[in-house]
Amino acid sequence: MTSAKILVERAGPVTTIVINRPQAKNALDNEAAHALAAALRAFEADDDARVAVLTGAGGAFCAGADLKELGSGTDYFPWAGSDDGPLRAPLSKPMIAAVEGHACAGGLGVALFCDIRIVDDTATFGVFSRRWGVPMSDGTTVRLPRIVGQGRAMDMLLTGRAVGADEAIAIGLATRKVARGTTRAEAEKLALQIAGFPPIAMTSDRQSAYESFDRDQAAAIRREMELSLEARRKESQSGAARFAKGEGRHGQFKK
Repeated sequence: MTSAKILVERAGPVTTIVINRPQAKNALDNEAAHALAAALRAFEADDDARVAVLTGAGGAFCAGADLKELGSGTDYFPWAGSDDGPLRAPLSKPMIAAVEGHACAGGLGVALFCDIRIVDDTATFGVFSRRWGVPMSDGTTVRLPRIVGQGRAMDMLLTGRAVGADEAIAIGLATRKVARGTTRAEAEKLALQIAGFPPIAMTSDRQSAYESFDRDQAAAIRREMELSLEARRKESQSGAARFAKGEGRHGQFKK
């Protein structure tokens, strides 16, 4: 699915989704939000697509909902709380956010939807919609505390202050910092590396990590075991055999 506002590019197992409204710092109007949802559904349904990179055009990530559209009287639909929302629930495959410039308000929610966030020194996160009375409806109030902790999340949610790249790294909001202007390239490189791993074990471990929030420790460990069974049947023995033959020695870790 490609539109003028959401671009989709494929390179082997890596799908790159680009929010393409640079004139609005990649704020999502309703049309763009629906197009983003369609692009994510298409990635999820494509068996050959293993990892996605999500980024923005023109040096910005996403400035959230288009407040000009909202201010004109057109309401926006909840990106996480509605059935058609692009951020309703995690996908079954990994996603990496390549963040340059602003990832604010709903754009913060878009970044939090991804598993890994790669930034450069221009990246800025924040609930900037606080000053305009626009509530978060993109999963931020749920996902942010799980990533940075309740106290830091409350500081961001209540004050609406800006969090730069270095602080984002320090509090775990961002995962890696790279040279300016290279976030997409570095995210695609990482995506290709992840796509090269045996997929069943990788996706089952990822799913277990997400599902653990909804279970007590004992139940979460049982679920981890359940999710591991397919990989143990289909991948573990062949992987162990490759190791036994010498792959992985001397710190080599290609696949």
